[in-house]
This record gives sequence, structure tokens and C-alpha cells, in this order.
Amino acid sequence: MVKARSAPDIWLLISILLILGIGLMMVYSASAVKAFHEFGDKFYFLKRQAIFAGLGLFMMMLLSRVNYTIWKKWAPTLLIVCFGLLLVVLIPGIGVVRGGARSWLGIGSFGIQPSEFMKLAMIIFLAKWLSIEQQKITQFTKGLLPPLGLVFLAFGLIMLQPDLGTGAVMVGASMILIFTAGARMAHLGGLALLGVAGFVGLIIAAPYRLKRITYFLDPWADPLGGGYQIIQSLFAIGPGGLVGLGLGASRQKFSYLPEPQTDFIFSILAEELGFIGGTTLILLFLIVVWRGVRTAIAAPDTFGSLMAIGITSIIGVQVLINIGVVIGMMPVTGITLPLVSYGGSSLTLLLTALGILLNISRYSR
Repeated sequence: MVKARSAPDIWLLISILLILGIGLMMVYSASAVKAFHEFGDKFYFLKRQAIFAGLGLFMMMLLSRVNYTIWKKWAPTLLIVCFGLLLVVLIPGIGVVRGGARSWLGIGSFGIQPSEFMKLAMIIFLAKWLSIEQQKITQFTKGLLPPLGLVFLAFGLIMLQPDLGTGAVMVGASMILIFTAGARMAHLGGLALLGVAGFVGLIIAAPYRLKRITYFLDPWADPLGGGYQIIQSLFAIGPGGLVGLGLGASRQKFSYLPEPQTDFIFSILAEELGFIGGTTLILLFLIVVWRGVRTAIAAPDTFGSLMAIGITSIIGVQVLINIGVVIGMMPVTGITLPLVSYGGSSLTLLLTALGILLNISRYSR
């Protein structure tokens, strides 16, 4: 094992902190009106986000100093615990229903989403599995099928909540990791076709998902119902122009765009900070992905390399889906924008995962 450098990848660290700072600023700007109207405190959402950001930063800086190889030992335990939590959250009276999905554990406004923690646990376990069994990955039955079975078992439990968005991010990041480990394109191509068929089946099985597809293709078919969010999102982005209306000057956050501080926070950012603000944020995410991939390439061992690419993929896939939804390129999925959207479990989990990535960067060649 090579000796660790005194500091992690500075480009990666600065980009993370800048995105987090933009996120806190936009959570306040997007939520102040809603918070004052509902709770009498315009800082209501910001204070909660700041608490989880502080906890996440503590975990990130702590884990950036902990040798990443320790996660190889704990990978099975983490996965088993997360599977257990996915089962517990489905029990009526224990799992809390929010937004139509029984995906939360907690009391009142504070809670955790086990599915968020499963994303990281699955990446860590797959990195261990594939680093040990990498020579078998080209064999469908012995190499590819076992890890895929675990991924889709977790996906099935997440879909029972149901939470298609989080499940899609976990599957997407896992498939990128498996591909990076050396899986054959013929195998993955065949599985992709099966996945498309399964996705179509899930849509047909739940009428509300079929409506989301319909409204995605033509939101004006139901402008006050299923197409409302996409239309209002585009109404926010359009007037932003090049430089935006100014920080805090959004009109859509005045009860036009539902939950502007979560899934559609990028719409408010584009409205207030314009094309320049939106592009700046996207460039920061691209730097995170670039430095994450570079860390994976330069990692001293296969386990570190695969874990780095998996963590980077979680960020990249989630950003792609969220912004795709906001600009009307994808159906509404309920996926938040990493480090920017309001949400305790997601924010803390992502900062924790990035702490591991920062530690891997300290050992990169």
C-alpha cells in the first residue's frame, strides 16, 4: 500500500464545498416563502439543512482520514444492515409514508431513508466482490449473475416502497461499476434489453407511472395536473435568461412550483442566477466527476478503483436524472440534486461517500 499524502485531491474538495455552499444558499432562497407561510420561520428549512450539512461535513472530513481499505472488512455487514432496514421500513406503523412512498424511518420532520444508505452499501460491497472475483466477471453465471442478483434484490425491495428514482440511481451506478470491472458488453446488452422490458412492465403495472410518461411527452395535456410540475419548472428556467432575475427574486417559488427546495431547486437557481449560474453549477459537478474518475484510474488497488468509480457514478447519475427532469428531458422521478436539494439523509450520505472518495484520492498514484 502506498503512503497517503497529507491532503486529498484539492480540486475535488473545493468543488464539493462550493456546490454545498451554493446548495445552502439556494435552499434558503427557494424555501423562505414556503417556510414563513407554513411555519412562521423563513429559516426553517435552512436550519435543518445546515444541521445535516454540518453532520455530513464532519463525516466527510473524518472518513477522508480513515484508510479506505477498512471498508472491505465491513462491506458485508453494511449490506446486511441496509437490507434489514429496507425490510423494516415496509412494516406499517414503523415505516413513514411521505410523498406516497413508505420509505422513511424516523420521528416527525427528522428521518432517514434506508434506500439512500443502500446506494453506498451496495457500491462498497460490489467493489469488494468484484475486486476479489474480477477474473470471473466475463462468465455470466459465476461472475456476473451473483452481483446482479444482489443489485436487483435491493431494487425490488426499494420498489415495494415504491421509490423508482432512488432505485434507478442505485442500479445505474452499480451497472457502471460492473462494466468498469470488465463485464462483457454482450452480457450487459442483453440485460439492458431485459431491463427495458422490466421497466415497461413496472410502468404498465402502476397507472401513475404511465401517466408520468404521458405528461412528460405532452405536459400540456393536463397543465393543472400531471403536467403541472414540468410546465412550472420551464416557466422558471425561461425568464432566467443569461444572468437571471437576481438572487431571491424568483417568482415561481411563490407557491407556483411545488416543493421548490427539493427536486426542482435547479429551476429556481436557473430563474434567479440564469444560464451563467446554472452552467457554473454543472461545471462544478463535472469537476467532481472528472476528479472522481481520475482518482479511480490512479487508485493503488482494484478495490479502491472500483469504489471510487461507484461513488462518482452515484453523483453523476443523480445529477443527470435530476437536471434531465427539470428541463423536461425525462419524466418526473423524485430524485434530488446532490448536495444542493433540501434533504437530510441524501445530503449526509453523499458527503459521507465523498469522504471515502477523498481518502482514496490521498493514496492515488
